[in-house]
Amino acid sequence: MIAPYEMMTQPELKELLEELYDRYNRPEFIEDDPISVPHRFTERADREIAGFFAATIAWGNRPSIVRNGHRMMLLMDNAPADFVRNASEHELDALSTFAHRTFNGGDLRDFVVALRRIDERFGGIGAFFEQRYAALHDLRPVLAEFRREFFAAPHAPRCEKHLSSIERGAACKRLCMYLRWMVRRDDRGVDFGLWQGIPMSALYLPLDLHVGAMGRALGLLARRQNDWRAVEEITAELRKFHPEDPVRYDFSLFGAGIDGYLKNHE
Repeated sequence: MIAPYEMMTQPELKELLEELYDRYNRPEFIEDDPISVPHRFTERADREIAGFFAATIAWGNRPSIVRNGHRMMLLMDNAPADFVRNASEHELDALSTFAHRTFNGGDLRDFVVALRRIDERFGGIGAFFEQRYAALHDLRPVLAEFRREFFAAPHAPRCEKHLSSIERGAACKRLCMYLRWMVRRDDRGVDFGLWQGIPMSALYLPLDLHVGAMGRALGLLARRQNDWRAVEEITAELRKFHPEDPVRYDFSLFGAGIDGYLKNHE
C-alpha cells in the first residue's frame, strides 16, 4: 500500500510516479490530447509543423484544442509542411477564418510566415533545434534563440504573446510540451522521438496548473508561481528519479492532475 504523500520515502515516491507513468503513457491517451493532431501524419516535416501548431493553441478546453487543431490542418489542406513552404497569398488570406480563444487567423498567418523563414534558413524547425542544441548543449538558450529567430519574420506585434519568452521568466509550457513530443522516445507510441540530436535528459517539464498542483502535493515543487524557476525546480527533482528521462513523469503528473487522482486517494 502506498504511504500518504507527506510521509513518502524517495523510493515510494518513485514507485508512485512510475505507476502513474505506466497508467497514462499509453496510445489510448492520444485521441483526446493535442498530440492527436500530429499523429495524423507520417512524414517528419508534417509532424513537426502540425505538432507546433497544436502545441501553440494548447490552452483552455482540451476538446476545443483538439477540434481547432484539426481545423487548422484542414485550412492547410491536410498537408502542413507543404502549406508552410508553398502557400500563396490567397491561401494565406484564407486562414483569416480561424480562431482559437485569442489566437486568430492573423496570428496563424504570421506563424506560418515565421515557420517558412525558419524552414528556408535552417531546413525546418527540427533542424533549428538540433543544430542549436549541438552548438549550445542547453535548451534554455536555444528556446531564447528560437523566439528571436521566429519573430525576425514580418509579423503583427499582437502575435508575440502566443510564443512564451524564457528570457522574461515564462514557464514556456507549450514549447516544453512540443519538445517532449519531438524528442522523447520509448516503446509506447505516444511521443515521436524525431529529434535524436537532443537527449531526453535535456528536456524540461511542461508546467501548467494541473502539473504544478500535483507536483506541490507530492513535495516536488515548493515555488508557488508557475514560472521558469518553478520549471527548473521540479525538473531537477524529477531528474533524481530518472536522470536520462525526467520528463517521462509529465504523463504521471498531468494525467493524475486532470483526472483528480489526489482527491480520489486522500
